[in-house]
Amino acid sequence: MSSSHRPIVFSAAQPTGQLTLGNYLGALLPWTRLQEEHDCLFCVVDLHALTVRQDPVEFRERVLDLAALYLACGIDPERSVIFVQSHVSAHAELAWLLSTFTMMGELERMTQFKDKAHRHANNINAGLFTYPVLMAADILLYGTHKVPVGEDQKQHLELARDVALRFNGIHGPLLRVPEPLVTGGGAARIKDLQDPTKKMSKSVESDLAKVMILDEPESILKKFKKAVTDSLGVVRDDEANQPGVVNLLNIWRAARGATMEEALAHFAHNQYGRLKVETAEAVIELLEPVRLRFREWRADAGALDAVLERGGILAGERAEGTMRKVMNALGMPLNRRRFVMGLSDQ
Repeated sequence: MSSSHRPIVFSAAQPTGQLTLGNYLGALLPWTRLQEEHDCLFCVVDLHALTVRQDPVEFRERVLDLAALYLACGIDPERSVIFVQSHVSAHAELAWLLSTFTMMGELERMTQFKDKAHRHANNINAGLFTYPVLMAADILLYGTHKVPVGEDQKQHLELARDVALRFNGIHGPLLRVPEPLVTGGGAARIKDLQDPTKKMSKSVESDLAKVMILDEPESILKKFKKAVTDSLGVVRDDEANQPGVVNLLNIWRAARGATMEEALAHFAHNQYGRLKVETAEAVIELLEPVRLRFREWRADAGALDAVLERGGILAGERAEGTMRKVMNALGMPLNRRRFVMGLSDQ
């Protein structure tokens, strides 16, 4: 599966519920395109999700749901490695080793820690604090060249780079220092349907505010019909004064692969009702094949398990090479047992 002449890309998502239209356009769809020219690893990061209390039965299903969604969106297990984080023990092992190269002050400055600590004040656990070290391990395990990142993850990638440079400065150039990969920023343009000044988020309470990848067509149409616009009665590219209209234009053109000029020409009739319905129809056409493929993958538990088992083995083999180099550099014994699923002792 590994292709040494192609740059390695690592990316992941947490199994914490359904993903939105913005997640699809800004992350999952670009991931499928990266497969063409990159050596890709796509991970379901279940260990990260444990910083918030999870119901074990529901959590296990969400892990499988997310893996199935990867496949439904077009990630090809013959071209990319698809696996679950907890299936490769090296993620947790390297995170501990890298924590000794990470400074408390660096973790204290993480804006996501501050935000999550505020939202989960009754559960400010150590994992929430050291989350970025595990993320650094995720990336550095695979000799990653490029990491697709959104605005909210740039700080974490910078920490991974700093930790790698610190380790290399002491032990030699063993860890590749990853670079950010900008994939188009589609998610940044997809706003909340009820408050178009904010990014569409799966955590917002109102169902009408967000379109989920697996929503039924009827639900999608309902949400767009109730989308916030304004009383100006004209379709223009004027985000300052018409954020709701511009949001619908951006969604329509993202779903259709059109430019803003083409969108404005198409909606020159200035009818908000038609703008809402046609945007809904474009999104339904985009997402319906994904929803149907997702149902097929979830209905075939054996096939899904086989993909994840193979992905875990392939990822584990790669991770083991990094672990041996790191442990050797640190002066640790190398006759360690390998507890990665499907791997034999060496």
